[in-house]
Amino acid sequence: MNLSTRQIAIIAIMAALTMVATLISVNFAPTGGYFNFGDVIVVTSALLFGSVIGGITGGLGSALADIYLGYGVFAPFTFVVKGCEGFVIGYLAGGKKDVPMSRKIIAWLIGGIIIIAGYWISEVYFLGIGTAAATTEALTINILQAIVSVLGIPISDQVRKRLPQLNS
Repeated sequence: MNLSTRQIAIIAIMAALTMVATLISVNFAPTGGYFNFGDVIVVTSALLFGSVIGGITGGLGSALADIYLGYGVFAPFTFVVKGCEGFVIGYLAGGKKDVPMSRKIIAWLIGGIIIIAGYWISEVYFLGIGTAAATTEALTINILQAIVSVLGIPISDQVRKRLPQLNS
């Protein structure tokens, strides 16, 4: 994969924004996870810049936040889950100016499913299937986080309107 200097700069900026938005968080028990706003930036990045940048941004920025917040053990899982979220959303609806709203919503929904399923699988790995199934707080928070990430759709639309160079 050959990335241009421009793409590397965009990845650095969007990964940093993802990390900062992820640091705006609320911890919850018993899994040690936390609710955050990082997925809003993952969705925004994927819709604006497509699958590669969306995937790298989502994985890198979110995993760095895990490490910074002391959840380094989760960072590899976060890298994969959030990287897949960004890649899939970007693949389905990103990087183009005239994507129908219905396609963006479908991409966002699939991204949300990736978050929910990915973190549930991670919890099964760490806690075992019985504990993961009995721990509804984590599932509820992941669903809420996936829902809130829809804000990435209007944010990306507004950024695209204000930065017409993104439409080229």
